[in-house]
Amino acid sequence: MAENKSMAQELLYAPQNGHVRIDTAEEAACAQYCEGYKRFLDEGKTERECVDAAVALAEAAGFRPYERGEKLQPGDRIYCVNRSKAVFLAVIGKESLNSGVQIGGAHIDSPRLDLKPMPLYEDSELAYLKTHYYGGLRKYQWVAVPLELHGVVALKNGEVVSLRIGCEEGEPRLVIEDLLPHLGAEQSKKPLGEAIPAETLNILVGSQPLEGEEKDAVKLRILTILHEKYGIVEEDLISAELCAVPAYRAMDIGLDRSMIGAYGQDDRVCAYAALRALLDTVSPQKTAVCLLVDKEEIGSVGVSGMQSAAFDTFMADLCASCGADRAVCYAHSLCLSADVTAAYDPNFAEAYEKRNSARLNYGVGLCKYTGARGKSEASDASAEVVARVRRMLDDNNVLWQMAELGKVDYGGGGTIAQYMANRNIDTLDAGVPVLAMHAPFETVSKLDCYMTYKAMRALYEEA
Repeated sequence: MAENKSMAQELLYAPQNGHVRIDTAEEAACAQYCEGYKRFLDEGKTERECVDAAVALAEAAGFRPYERGEKLQPGDRIYCVNRSKAVFLAVIGKESLNSGVQIGGAHIDSPRLDLKPMPLYEDSELAYLKTHYYGGLRKYQWVAVPLELHGVVALKNGEVVSLRIGCEEGEPRLVIEDLLPHLGAEQSKKPLGEAIPAETLNILVGSQPLEGEEKDAVKLRILTILHEKYGIVEEDLISAELCAVPAYRAMDIGLDRSMIGAYGQDDRVCAYAALRALLDTVSPQKTAVCLLVDKEEIGSVGVSGMQSAAFDTFMADLCASCGADRAVCYAHSLCLSADVTAAYDPNFAEAYEKRNSARLNYGVGLCKYTGARGKSEASDASAEVVARVRRMLDDNNVLWQMAELGKVDYGGGGTIAQYMANRNIDTLDAGVPVLAMHAPFETVSKLDCYMTYKAMRALYEEA
């Protein structure tokens, strides 16, 4: 029997829950790390706010803005902001950039409700804001939920006004109303995807008329409030980027406090891990690069998305400052595309292939390919890249697991991995398993958050 057990231990792959594999000291480190992560979530509910929070943390850790053309030396810590919605950071390593860089990439945009260019209207003496949903969300989840309003209003004189409503204690919240069950018999017959049409996702913002006005008096009162506080008029909303997000603060979940619940954890849970790991990296062998980008939820498009030339420009400047060739650098680089994966949920077991699904508390999830159906739009990392990452994580005592995004043909999803691979950079997806992904309130394991941070540290510090 002993001989059989030894053979089983040698040949079988038998992962275990991470909490039985780590000691008390690492449990404490995990808890401490997650407190900082929760603060980051509360400070950054939009990509602009995430950039501001990331820059503040970076400058506190000794990073400075990069100036094009300056000569860089090993140990230099620099960052570059792209249009207030993305940020690239680097710690210059001891080796030439021609030997490649170690890249941790994540996105900081999340599904939400954007306001339309002409959003404010009045109907039946109620004031509303019209929205256009952003990213892959399930519309029925966004009704009867307290909302905040975040964003900026750009004025014609060049001034940009920041707006945050509902964030602080005592401030009013907003809401999209749902139909009461007493009158909802017909609505209940509809499929989930059709029960709440997109054009009914209208945010209730007021009901009190402005005294002395007869037409659009409730709308005028709302405009008066906005003008008094922010100095804006209705036409200014045309050049605004305003979005509604859930009015939830990040919080512990479970009687054992082993999980975190919050809005926007896809993909800010991985963005914080990639960022925090770089801030804690001091003297890497190869240059370590962290990129936090926008627009992944709608295809990584636009000037702030991963398909833009912004990252290539940053890397070309970096290589020029260090006397290296960008094409050679890319060919020898390794990227962990730090994006979340779906955590196995036994309440919806029919959607998962259990043997190949990530589970809470089993560590960072490695995903060889994402995409949909026949691996469509996936980078599909090579066997050699997967083996290299396995070795790197094991050498640094990082708990990890393999993951797929549900059953074949059940759906699918993408990350920035394919756009990194298109640049001739070896890339593998690695991130935190999430329950209720893209919902207004998502859940993750604290242990998995910490192991993703450790994975990014291992990447940046790989010799």
